[in-house]
Amino acid sequence: MPTYKAPLRDMRFVMHELLDSETVLGSLKGYEEVDKGLIDQVLDEAARFSETILQPMNQSGDAEGCTFKDGEVTTPKGFKEAFKQYCEAGWLGLDGDPEYGGQGLPKILAIATGEMSTSANASWSMYPGLTHGVAKTLHAHADDASKATYVPKLLSGQWTGTMCLTEAHAGTDLGIIRTKAEPLDDGSFSVTGQKIFISAGEHDMTENIVHLVLAKLPDAPAGSKGISMFIVPKFLVNEDGSVGERNTMMCGSIEHKMGINGSATAVLNFDGARGYLVGNINEGLRCMFTMMNAARLDTGLQGLALGEVSYQNALAYAKDRIQSRALSGTKAPDKEADPIIVHADVRRMLLTQKAYTEGARAFAGWLALHLDIEESHEDEKVRHEAGELVALLTPIAKAFMTDNGSTVCNYGMQVLGGHGYIKEWGLEQYVRDVRIAQIYEGTNGIQALDLMGRKVLKDGGAKLRLFGGIVEAFIKENADDEKMQEFTGPLAVLGKEVHESTMKIGMKAMTNPDEAGAAATDYLRVLGHLVYGYFWARMAKVALESDLSDSFYKAKLQTARFYYQRLMPETNTLLATMLSGSDVLLDMHVDAF
Repeated sequence: MPTYKAPLRDMRFVMHELLDSETVLGSLKGYEEVDKGLIDQVLDEAARFSETILQPMNQSGDAEGCTFKDGEVTTPKGFKEAFKQYCEAGWLGLDGDPEYGGQGLPKILAIATGEMSTSANASWSMYPGLTHGVAKTLHAHADDASKATYVPKLLSGQWTGTMCLTEAHAGTDLGIIRTKAEPLDDGSFSVTGQKIFISAGEHDMTENIVHLVLAKLPDAPAGSKGISMFIVPKFLVNEDGSVGERNTMMCGSIEHKMGINGSATAVLNFDGARGYLVGNINEGLRCMFTMMNAARLDTGLQGLALGEVSYQNALAYAKDRIQSRALSGTKAPDKEADPIIVHADVRRMLLTQKAYTEGARAFAGWLALHLDIEESHEDEKVRHEAGELVALLTPIAKAFMTDNGSTVCNYGMQVLGGHGYIKEWGLEQYVRDVRIAQIYEGTNGIQALDLMGRKVLKDGGAKLRLFGGIVEAFIKENADDEKMQEFTGPLAVLGKEVHESTMKIGMKAMTNPDEAGAAATDYLRVLGHLVYGYFWARMAKVALESDLSDSFYKAKLQTARFYYQRLMPETNTLLATMLSGSDVLLDMHVDAF
């Protein structure tokens, strides 16, 4: 039976010592009273809820799964009651606008609490996660009447929400969706079509579900420029805000999946369902990107969260399981064999788990803090730069964190050996649950194309130079610190290599766009290592300036060294493969495969 303990010490390290979030938030409008005491109190309560309410349902929810009958979905035992407790405590509206019933706390806190709930129960966390995204999207783009009708009910958890993009013939290519919206005399629309892979698309946890649906009007332009967004509630809403008659939409089935079995992944059929426009006609994709970008960050967080719980259980097993003697001599003479944690290869796996997980936590916290800066800083230039950084790093957060999360969960299972393959130990569930994170919200290959094409080459590398300037400033700041040379030296070299390789790929792509596509996935991974390398260097600096007799800081420094010596050198291979060109991929005729 797996266990979970919220990593509060490391979370506090990131928030208070690495990022100094109290000072940053204190300079932002609306967060002046968010101090260390409040942050710690929220973290403690989120840990308690995740450890005692959510985690005990994780394995049982996976085994039971969701059940479908006559268009209705029943969630696993305990899910509905836990959701009610979660909402009554105000967690869903943690960073929501107080004008609509939210608590108005910063996103960096929402990221931390979201990590805990996902580690404890990834399937369950999908329901509030998507609802949060719908509330944010409507808050940003809906008219005042729609916001007043839907946002408070979403932030309170009285209703939940979904995003409905995918169709059977159209995954990432939303420009070819077939769902139609016909205008009605009263200003609403009749929405018809089928959407698939809709997470939390049908369930029994709330009285209503608010679907954000992408559809096209009859005279819409072709492609993605003709997409509009509509609110299509499961039940229509009366003028007084109460739930009215059933809308003409139904759940046709739910998917039988590899993982996240407690989350209902639905096929939804809209048959002239009543819908209400969000934003302007033909600007639905722009509106949906508010939710998609938030979902991509949340998906990256799944890689971190499931990696954390996998690491915790692998570490506990490695300390307890005895097998063979250490190559350098007996370490536990009172036992018939040594604990497997003495073996170098087991330590390699555990340290990889630890390095990728703690690096992700630092990155996610920094990114969330910049979302707060983008939204609330009084200086327009500072807000703009924060937004540019978030735009650049979002595809890296989604892809690099989930690729690494999958690696971490696989290593967790590997540490347990044969027991890792057995359901009762729980490690195989984390492997199954995390695997979807590399696929949905835009596959990681799509994230790589987005990074290379839209975020780097499209603006001539302006966003990349902005982040590069931050890295360079840190390197210069520590140029005279001999203890930091083992980190700043390789970081400077990698920064230079990123700059030079970006120029080479950009030049080749000007005459052959396939060059960018061929390099994109390796390029994203190189940038991911630059990002993690920067944060591990910063964490090493904090550790070096602290009391290294404290085991926490000593471990932090040692993990930073492991990252630089054993993980970041992967970039040497990646730089070679991403510059090898597109011919080796595209010259082979289709019939030769």
